[in-house]
Amino acid sequence: MVYKGKRVGTNNSSSNKKGKTENSCKATKVEEEKDVVRNDNSSTIMCQFTDPEGVPLGTCMYLPHNAGPLQLQLLVNKLLNNEEKLPYSFYVSDQELIVQLGAFLEKNKVSVEKVLKIVYQPRAIFRIRPVNRCSATIAGHEGKVITVAFSPDGRQLASGSGDKTVRLWDLTTQTPLYTCRGHKHHVLCMAWSPDSKHLVSGSEDGEILSWDTQTGKQLGMPFKGHKKWITSISWEPLHLSSPCRRFATSSKDGAVRVWDISFRRCVLSLTGLTDAVTCVKWINYHSSHDRTIKVWDTTQGKLIRELKGHAHWVNSLSLNTEYVLRTGAYDHTGKQYSSPEEMKEVALERYKKLKGNAPERLVSGSDDKTMFLWEPPNRKPVEQLMGHQEVVNHVYFSPDGQWIASASFDKSVKLWNGTTGNFVATFHGHVGCVYQLSWSADSRLLLSCSKDSTLKVWDIQKLNLKQDLPGHDDEVFAVDWSPDGEKVASGGNDRKLKLWM
Repeated sequence: MVYKGKRVGTNNSSSNKKGKTENSCKATKVEEEKDVVRNDNSSTIMCQFTDPEGVPLGTCMYLPHNAGPLQLQLLVNKLLNNEEKLPYSFYVSDQELIVQLGAFLEKNKVSVEKVLKIVYQPRAIFRIRPVNRCSATIAGHEGKVITVAFSPDGRQLASGSGDKTVRLWDLTTQTPLYTCRGHKHHVLCMAWSPDSKHLVSGSEDGEILSWDTQTGKQLGMPFKGHKKWITSISWEPLHLSSPCRRFATSSKDGAVRVWDISFRRCVLSLTGLTDAVTCVKWINYHSSHDRTIKVWDTTQGKLIRELKGHAHWVNSLSLNTEYVLRTGAYDHTGKQYSSPEEMKEVALERYKKLKGNAPERLVSGSDDKTMFLWEPPNRKPVEQLMGHQEVVNHVYFSPDGQWIASASFDKSVKLWNGTTGNFVATFHGHVGCVYQLSWSADSRLLLSCSKDSTLKVWDIQKLNLKQDLPGHDDEVFAVDWSPDGEKVASGGNDRKLKLWM
């Protein structure tokens, strides 16, 4: 093979040794070396590019020690025949390559006796700036703020409280907009429909209410059927149905119910479960205090399989497609659509692009201090994720599906590879239990809130603390990052809603 007029890899003993090590790989010539890599010495490494699922890109090739991310990016774009040059990140053994190959291998003591696998991952072509200041502290709630959520289009913000109200906030003036009254007990959870048209909330007495977000008025009578408090709400994905009509609720009464917001009635009930249901993702998956995750047929409501492995309650679930399921057709550009059909088409395109040809992945977090990564057609987990010393309270896939973040009562946040489940890093800094997580839309930043009254922003590339955000007077229960990346909302025991820019 030739780089800049120098012949490398032609030494017989070296070739024989590499040939014995990796018989299936043959060094290939990289065309147009000037635009891809520049080799100033004869030291090379045999490499193989793969996507996050392990699918090889081209054949094995010799790369010089001084090839860095920029050169690798040019090379991958060329191998993929991308007309528009796209940004990529590169990983070796789950560690990001941000320096030249030789320097990385020396620093991390990576063996090159075998072919070096370099995983390439597409990055968002936009970049979200980290929030660094509180732009508004808004009083109004008379009880602790338990949940906050931006609408998928990023234009509205809602919060639910122990004062039995849902509040809508004006993001332009950063002031209260509407107080939605109707619940008789604490509001525990809320969910916006993926088309941003509907907002529903669930309370401690098992009632579900829907709201007119333009007036703050309650729409119709409460959805009744659950006997105990509502633990989570999940809407039917926009790529399956547009306009949005159906949503699922889970309850401590051990039931999952599906409701039609137009007919205002329960259309499907998954009952007869053995214990409290803690989390539901549409009606495909739900977790329970019985230590299992159940997988359902979405059309007939039949139980397909149970995923077993946890030794205690399962608290939290997240799908690698979760972000696009939540935001539907909306992204950071704020584009608006003229019809439900157009929205459904765009949502389907976004879903297919993220999912690819791989099966959908699911991660679960439990009171047993562990997590499991699943590919639900299989009953056995891909990997058990161990390392937390206390209850795993929240798990959350990044918008691009490449990372899993976990929050624990052990005061730490951990980062894992979203494909393999391999451990990547532990983020230390909180001095109290970590309650909830939220990702920036570009998957480069992670936000956490804690009992210690702070929010913290973590840099996924550098694996360190990017920004410390004190300001709350008491523990922070809820946090959300707007889909456009411009704002963060948080709420907690001090009864205040804070907006961060």
